[in-house]
Amino acid sequence: MEIIYYECLDSTQKKLVELVREGKINSNTAIVAKKQTAGVGSRNNSWQAKDGDLLFSFAIKKEDAPDDLPISSASIYFAFLMKEILNNLTQNCWLKWPNDIYIKNKKCGGVITQLIKGYYIVGIGINLVKRENNFAYCNIKKNVKEVLNSYFMLLKKREKWQEVFSKYRIEFKNNNEFSTTIKGRKIAIKSATLSNDGALIVDNERIYSLR
Repeated sequence: MEIIYYECLDSTQKKLVELVREGKINSNTAIVAKKQTAGVGSRNNSWQAKDGDLLFSFAIKKEDAPDDLPISSASIYFAFLMKEILNNLTQNCWLKWPNDIYIKNKKCGGVITQLIKGYYIVGIGINLVKRENNFAYCNIKKNVKEVLNSYFMLLKKREKWQEVFSKYRIEFKNNNEFSTTIKGRKIAIKSATLSNDGALIVDNERIYSLR
């Protein structure tokens, strides 16, 4: 994984998408920013970052990801791996369906994923700096480069989707007190069933993350 560092970007995700679409990326590449002014979150919401947060996006060829990975649930996979790294460094984190990383009942990070021109483009933002609002942060001792190296080493192992999903299914019960927004309406996750491909089944309808 080639890693490119920037002092400041509006969005690592937007920058990487632009490079991939223009054909300027020919191998697995990550972009890291110390500061981000217009981060992108789920459903095109903005992601408010602080100086010192972990802010990066990476492009990985589809063939370099597990061959059993469902495209529609890729965010679950990449987010769960990030959660595993964080759990080795800080308080217990868990993954709220489909792509938000939580500490207890507060969000500390998130993941968005797109598939463009044969690349998964994955954007990750993790709060490493204390917040005054209703968000959590990861109080870790490692620097950003060490966290990234650990994550990309784990990614390189290409752990199968079903192996990751079997671990995610165990902690899925943590979602029971939360809701998710589907087609503009809030759905209580405890009323849904988690399918083997990462979809939620609500009223006999399969709902995929598509993020």
